Amino acid sequence: MILGVDHAAQLVAERDQPGIYPAYFDLLKPAAICIERPPEQASRQDFYEFTYEVQGIILPYATDRGIELCPIDWMPPIDDQLLGFGIDLDTPLEIRRPQGFQGFLTFPDAKMLDWDFFAAEKPETLAPAKKWAAEPAPRADRDLPRRLYLYRTYMQAQRIRAIAHKRRGQTVLVVVGHFHKPDIEAILQHDPAIELVPATSVGRPTDAAVRAATTAEHRGAILAFNLLGMQAATGNVNWGWIERVLTDFAGATPSPEAKLFQTRYAVLTGKLSLADAVRRYELIANDAAAAVPFTWNGLKDRSRIDSFFDPFGNLDVRQRARVELARTLFAQGQARRAEQALAPLTTDLSPRKALQLHGYARLLQPSPKSEKAP
Repeated sequence: MILGVDHAAQLVAERDQPGIYPAYFDLLKPAAICIERPPEQASRQDFYEFTYEVQGIILPYATDRGIELCPIDWMPPIDDQLLGFGIDLDTPLEIRRPQGFQGFLTFPDAKMLDWDFFAAEKPETLAPAKKWAAEPAPRADRDLPRRLYLYRTYMQAQRIRAIAHKRRGQTVLVVVGHFHKPDIEAILQHDPAIELVPATSVGRPTDAAVRAATTAEHRGAILAFNLLGMQAATGNVNWGWIERVLTDFAGATPSPEAKLFQTRYAVLTGKLSLADAVRRYELIANDAAAAVPFTWNGLKDRSRIDSFFDPFGNLDVRQRARVELARTLFAQGQARRAEQALAPLTTDLSPRKALQLHGYARLLQPSPKSEKAP
């Protein structure tokens, strides 16, 4: 079974939310789960930053249940990456771009909020990828991405084939970017030892099963991505879903982390004045109990201050409250107070993180495009 996904869309789309995956896996009961990462890197627990579905969902599930993980991706050696693209594709810039290639991951397109768990089972979802793969670039010297895609997907299929042949009579689930799905299936369909089964064949898990499978880490990831990350600046957020997730995450006695999320949510949705937000952030920033890591932060390189979606992802709750305090003060036109709020952070950070903090500080200042929800 080839389950096509949109990487990390689980964090913005309620109909593709994290809890659906473990609930669905429980229905399918796979003997092995194939993931999108080359075996060499996966053996070192080194994964793509943006594959939340792998690190945040599949790895914990497989570990808890003793299910074998099978890495099936292929990437060109670093020398070939430098020769073809001029960069190491796995290494982010020291100061990432706000968006786009080698920038922070966001989903600015409103249709992504409606992305469904079974979206890749629809021909119209796969049609653009099939068309792109079949049409060479107008200039041959700019056709490397397509040519690389074809070879990469072929090698993915070959690795899946080898895995399937070792598990005759068993179910192997492949979770892969949906743009790889049509070519993988086209290659494997000619193998008489392999039966390709539609992902819809086992049905959709119930709402109760999804809720039961949703963890605090899942909820923390949804909240961090939409409230603290660059996604907030797009304004493309399912605010009703975020409110429900926040209610479940906070519970009856909100932690400092939950209070930070609640304050940020209230500011973004216009339910809290900036003056009141300043007071709340100051309380959290001065609370020793807030000097704890976030439930989830999506970090890969802990020597950096950022994550793949958040310029300030590698801060604890107390430190992050200072960042949000500065953002709010900037919004009030109090630039000097904002800079004073950030100043204590530099003494807590390594020289590299401090430089990155300085580089990202401009993102805290108001932009012409409002962050607030409509």
